[in-house]
Amino acid sequence: MRLKDKVVVITGAGSGLGRVSSRLFAQEGARVVITDISEARAKETLEQVLGDGNEAIAVKADVTIESEVEAAVQAAVDTYGRLDVMFANAGIPAKGFGSAALENITEEEWDETNDVVLKGVFFSVKHAVRAMKNNPGGPAGSSIICTSSAASMAGYPGFPQYGAAKGGINAFVRLCAAWEIGKYGIRINAICPTHGMSANFILPGDAPVLGKSHEEMQGEWIKEHSPIPLKLDRAPNLLDNAYPALFLASDESMYMSGVSIPITDGGTLATVAIPFGDNWREDLYGNASGEAQQA
Repeated sequence: MRLKDKVVVITGAGSGLGRVSSRLFAQEGARVVITDISEARAKETLEQVLGDGNEAIAVKADVTIESEVEAAVQAAVDTYGRLDVMFANAGIPAKGFGSAALENITEEEWDETNDVVLKGVFFSVKHAVRAMKNNPGGPAGSSIICTSSAASMAGYPGFPQYGAAKGGINAFVRLCAAWEIGKYGIRINAICPTHGMSANFILPGDAPVLGKSHEEMQGEWIKEHSPIPLKLDRAPNLLDNAYPALFLASDESMYMSGVSIPITDGGTLATVAIPFGDNWREDLYGNASGEAQQA
């Protein structure tokens, strides 16, 4: 088991990546503290983890309220005696899911996104480090994972406040790793999903938890029709993002810190905007030959 006896707090664990990761981490031996702004969703995740025969507790926590984040971390310590892993995963999309032009975004909308996405990570990391420093035997080997986004690395239309907040996570991770927490033996990294993210992300908080990615919800998967350069026989799913998080939580990543990894990318961020097409080599050669003959 890759997380045997490790104590893990996961924020935003009531649906999507947080729920799938709660079950995966528990299956790998972790004792999971499931937190979510929705107590009902957190309890649903708890029931699934317990139904798998694994160990967990559920705590309601709004990551924009520092005292609730602190209480969730304290619940881990009170229940299990320590904190080994913080998975700061909670997030929300931009209001209207990118439908508002930059000049129409209100201060309230900007703050709402940044409070959850960036400040929520700050609170989670801050209180995780405090707890980890008091672990029996010391903090060395503890791990913090933050959910960033491909929007921190590429320009997503309609998401300036979201991309800015996620970019802030990447910078925060680098600074913490270099100057703040590495000296304690605590590592911190970010995952930056591109594909395979929860379809619930664009739905209201009280919507049923679908447990599927956007791509899975689109129906029949035809890899030739996918814009993802990597062609595989199935759509990307939530576990494709949970497994990299598991790696960063495990001792297998013991010497990784300060990096933001574009997971489930499939080559998307490696592409350019120029429309080369499938036959670009032949077209390029043909055009060059024609120009040479005209010269």
